[in-house]
Amino acid sequence: MLFARYDLTGLKRDLTPDDLRGRAWDMWRYRELLPVREPEHVVTLGEGMTPLLRVGERVRIKDEGNNPTGSFKARGMAAAISKAKELGITEVALPSAGNAGSAAAAYAAAAGIKAHIAVPRDVPPGNLAQMRRLGADVLLVDGLIDDAGRIIHEMAVERGWFELATLKEPYRQEGKKTLAFELAEQGGWGAECLPDVIVFPTGGGTGIVGMWKAFDELGTLGWIGPKRPKMVVVQAAGCAPLVRAFEEGAEHAQRWEGAATIAAGLRVPSAIGDYLVLKAIRESGGTALAVTDDEMRAGQAEMANAIGIDTSPEGAATWAAFKALEQRGFLEGHEDVVLFATGSGASGR
Repeated sequence: MLFARYDLTGLKRDLTPDDLRGRAWDMWRYRELLPVREPEHVVTLGEGMTPLLRVGERVRIKDEGNNPTGSFKARGMAAAISKAKELGITEVALPSAGNAGSAAAAYAAAAGIKAHIAVPRDVPPGNLAQMRRLGADVLLVDGLIDDAGRIIHEMAVERGWFELATLKEPYRQEGKKTLAFELAEQGGWGAECLPDVIVFPTGGGTGIVGMWKAFDELGTLGWIGPKRPKMVVVQAAGCAPLVRAFEEGAEHAQRWEGAATIAAGLRVPSAIGDYLVLKAIRESGGTALAVTDDEMRAGQAEMANAIGIDTSPEGAATWAAFKALEQRGFLEGHEDVVLFATGSGASGR
């Protein structure tokens, strides 16, 4: 697995959180910790710095539906497409369950890069229409995202396209790690700036991998203390390979056969970075659990009616998971918990 690395020793000497004051309120305010070297190559649609909404005495929601194309996938694609532009790449390829494809199409269009995207034939109609409007070359595939991945990989190798598949290149997680930077900054930096628990809906795993990397970088810089949030992975009951692997004590997750769920972003039967996600869960003292589609539907309704947040099924999975964590005693009642609503309710429709 490839990772972008930075001169953290030099940055610790030359950069402090105070230096961020006055910068643009988007994810590129952390530019020294992102992989694009020259500002003119940055492709931005205003991604990042999403609201962290308090919805209870100890619960906050990071609402990623405010990102371009309606999901947190904008962060990873902004970083990856910007780096592709810097490297002179003219065509990119990836498989997607929906939202990543929409984000890739948008940033590729902004960069003047051609995007080739393979998606399951039953991809959410809204994503399909969005990708096509944005000029992407979309291939419909019979099967799931890993089937789409195999086909687009073969095409990319044959035709010389640069692959942006999850964790097959080192840049998408660099955009996703800004989730952690923002949590730290929104918490005021320092030793106690991070929440006690992060609950994150997980398919391919770049969100978890990126945040865990970010905490290590921020710790090395001295911008946060040694405390790390307990990382809680939420999957769908109809596709929960990481949950099963965690419960079995395995280091890798076996492919989930017959994957089925209303949450397209969670219908990922096998994740390339499975071992990295499982490592983050265990090192943090976290856990993994699955919720049903009915629980996601109920969570969507509750979040909309009680809070005013119209989130995707993936985001609603964290709401359902929070209740389950309380019932199981994982949460004792005093923790500061952040739930990630990774997409808007309109995304994918």
